[in-house]
Amino acid sequence: MIDLVMLIDDNDTDNFISKRIIELTQFARQVVAKSSGQSALEYLHQHQEQSDQLPNLIFLDINMPIVDGFMFLYEFENFPPSVRNKCKVVILSSSDNQRDINRLINNNHVIKYITKPLTQVALEEIKEL
Repeated sequence: MIDLVMLIDDNDTDNFISKRIIELTQFARQVVAKSSGQSALEYLHQHQEQSDQLPNLIFLDINMPIVDGFMFLYEFENFPPSVRNKCKVVILSSSDNQRDINRLINNNHVIKYITKPLTQVALEEIKEL
């Protein structure tokens, strides 16, 4: 079981559904949901010295206002290696733009691209990575 998962999505309903799937499947001990890329970056900054408070896995939406998924990943590069190495990123998006998908899956920190909604099957696939 994963210790801590972070959900980053500006849609509260999507965050709620994803959190419930994670809880029902006992995929993670704790889930932290953030409704913006900015608040997620702030959380990571606040906890970068406390590795037990850092997520093992981040589910990141692409299309969000102000700090979207691309900007989040750009800013994520500025974190120290202790943060970047612990927090693996899974894109969880409804976008089917192949150019965006290719750009994201070529990012060093992105381990998988999943189309919403999050499912038990997708979580099982992530466990195998």
